Amino acid sequence: MENTVLHKANTRGHANHGWLNAYHSFSFASWHNPERVQFGVLRVLNDDTVAAGMGFGTHPHDNMEIITIPLEGDLAHKDSMGNAATIKTGDVQVMSAGTGIQHSEFNPNHDQQTKLFQIWLFPKVKNVAPRYQQITLDTSEQKNNFAQILSPNENDEGVWIHQDAWFHLADFDNGFAKSYTIKKEGNGMYVFVISGGISVDGQALETRDGLGVTDFETLEIKATTDSKFLLMEVPMNQ
Repeated sequence: MENTVLHKANTRGHANHGWLNAYHSFSFASWHNPERVQFGVLRVLNDDTVAAGMGFGTHPHDNMEIITIPLEGDLAHKDSMGNAATIKTGDVQVMSAGTGIQHSEFNPNHDQQTKLFQIWLFPKVKNVAPRYQQITLDTSEQKNNFAQILSPNENDEGVWIHQDAWFHLADFDNGFAKSYTIKKEGNGMYVFVISGGISVDGQALETRDGLGVTDFETLEIKATTDSKFLLMEVPMNQ
């Protein structure tokens, strides 16, 4: 029997710093909810809006898989490995922080905001050599489909990370339904609605709602309006 945990959009942590308007699905920075620390190895799911010309100064990370998905606008990245790149809407970026990395992230545009998801997963191996990867997605593959954007496998679709996790983006037409089959036994699924409405095995979700599901083999996902959403299959044990 599957188990679920529902996180409605309006229950997330919220911090508006002016230059940064951030919503936290899990405890982050000054927002701490002991019941919302993580979902398996999924530790951070931040829904950030960065004002024009603003951003995060250089700061460190270690032993974390950090995934950034721009939703609107661009994000300029620089890191201590010498990478300097701009990720745009339709891209996905991953950093394996491993033994340690420093990076900065800025909105390079002075006339528009940048919206992004930043997601942190605990890795399955510690102290790996830091690495950086970014790709541009073919967003047409997301239409009425689960388009894989992340996996544990270097030669598979999307970016890869040091964890037995699979991410998919989907863009469903109203009324379209498709079932998802778990890829690794014991993994859970965290579904996050980007826009619109869906039902997951009958559980209704709206824009920016999150739903964690464990102890399942397949999930039936149906769009109740035109909708976009992110599926994050992750191990439940660190």
